[in-house]
Amino acid sequence: MIKQRMMKIKMNTWGWKQVIYILALMAHAGSLLGQQPIRSELFENFRETKSQSLLPDFSYAGYHTGEKGIPDIDNYQVFNVIDFGAIPNDSISDRNAIQAAIDAANKNGSGIVFFPKGRFIVNDDSTSQTGIVSKGSNIILRGSGSGADGTELFMKETLEPENPKHMWTGRPMFTMTAEGSDQVVGKVATPAAIGDIELTLEGIGNLQVGDWIALKMLDNDAELVAKELIPHRLDKAWRKLEEKGVGVCMYYEIVNINKNTIRLHAPLAYTVNPKYDWTVYNFSYADEVGIENIAFVGNWKKEFVHHRSWKDDSGFNLLELVHCTNSWIRNCRFTDCSIAAFVRQSANITVINSLVNGNGGHHAITSVHSTNVLLANLKDEASQWHSFGVSNRAINTVIWNCTYPSTTCFESHADQPRSTLLDNVTGGFMTGRQGGAKWSMPNHHSGLVIWNYTQTSKAIKNFDFWPNDDVWFKMSPPLIAGFRSEGTTFREGNLAYLEGLGQVVSPQSLYEGQLELRLGKTPLWLIEAKAQNRGLVYEVAKTE
Repeated sequence: MIKQRMMKIKMNTWGWKQVIYILALMAHAGSLLGQQPIRSELFENFRETKSQSLLPDFSYAGYHTGEKGIPDIDNYQVFNVIDFGAIPNDSISDRNAIQAAIDAANKNGSGIVFFPKGRFIVNDDSTSQTGIVSKGSNIILRGSGSGADGTELFMKETLEPENPKHMWTGRPMFTMTAEGSDQVVGKVATPAAIGDIELTLEGIGNLQVGDWIALKMLDNDAELVAKELIPHRLDKAWRKLEEKGVGVCMYYEIVNINKNTIRLHAPLAYTVNPKYDWTVYNFSYADEVGIENIAFVGNWKKEFVHHRSWKDDSGFNLLELVHCTNSWIRNCRFTDCSIAAFVRQSANITVINSLVNGNGGHHAITSVHSTNVLLANLKDEASQWHSFGVSNRAINTVIWNCTYPSTTCFESHADQPRSTLLDNVTGGFMTGRQGGAKWSMPNHHSGLVIWNYTQTSKAIKNFDFWPNDDVWFKMSPPLIAGFRSEGTTFREGNLAYLEGLGQVVSPQSLYEGQLELRLGKTPLWLIEAKAQNRGLVYEVAKTE
């Protein structure tokens, strides 16, 4: 095991190449302790064929498509919650003061809402039905650390759902979102393939460069539904798919406009055929929103029972990012919660270096109905019923270097998530923890990729992703490259691809390999993230 250490690198003595070389040596030293990887034929095929490969291109996931690191903002006006009446470590609610500080930052157009050390009570009213909301871009919620001596935002009481019979719909304590709503622009005019970055519309309305679009399709054409499920067939119990049809939603920024043709910031992740009901919306979004260095703490102290009550499922719902783009959550802790965090209807979000712990609840951190989300360096110690994962039309989600206990598994909560990468994930591997109502099945559509997974739960012989005797677990054939366990095997008839069973494949991370292939280098933020994942304290000191 590599010992924890501090690296201080003076730029007048060392250059970035030396930094990268040192970290490469560390990575090599760590790999010597395990198996030597075998070359992945699947990745080599992607390198040669790109969009024609079986592999989706996951390299555009995360903040600014992985091309930039999360910034350390220091030039925004600071709105200290103390100045708005919040008092840490007392018994009085700080809810109104926190909301007032956030409102002031929103009114200013940007700001750092700062929380000093100590515990702040954000909800002590059991009858309350509204959480704290921010509506705007360039807003940072910044604490003084997520450790025991840092900032703790304590949700003492639950927030009841609008309809308690919908047990999973408890309101979030904090919501970061946008003003306004999506506006219809029109229909797509010409076909576009996966990997294309241009889209021709019947008309662009008032779209401008820099706007984001929501590209949506919902069509129950029988041929389309049948194609979506190949090699399997529609089950009449899946009412949502049968009645409403295939649903896809993708979010993209416009980087150029030429007449009715728009160029997108990232390639299409799904084939767009105008014969189906593809509609373009002017997407309402909040940009550059950050949550960092904060412990969000609920008060869930009971033994969790799945779907016993709304308090079990969503009573302590701590944080949601909704309608956000190029935003982040980093260095945070989520304790004693029903739901740690949802990234919902958003794009190019990074959630990194964060912990879920305390008493186990319902969900860890999930990409919901979002595009190009990166969940990185996350650890679930609480054993949430559903750990890190995807739901509801999420597409191109990367779950990278994440761990959870052997008692739980990744989430894939039905209603048509697609193109999900489990990359260097360690934890349990089983059925029964993916989630989803029977009427919204299957759990996952095409594009599930499992890359160098380490299973810590007991081995399963002939694991089946489409079992005939389990109505709650159905996944379109995944691609598996690198899978280590105590002897798990797979029913290959329900796999799209399998290599490296019981081994490690190279590249050791598909996300890293694809990103380096696209950029021609490994970005510094990713090198730092890898160092942090190995338990190193990494610091680069620049000189004037």
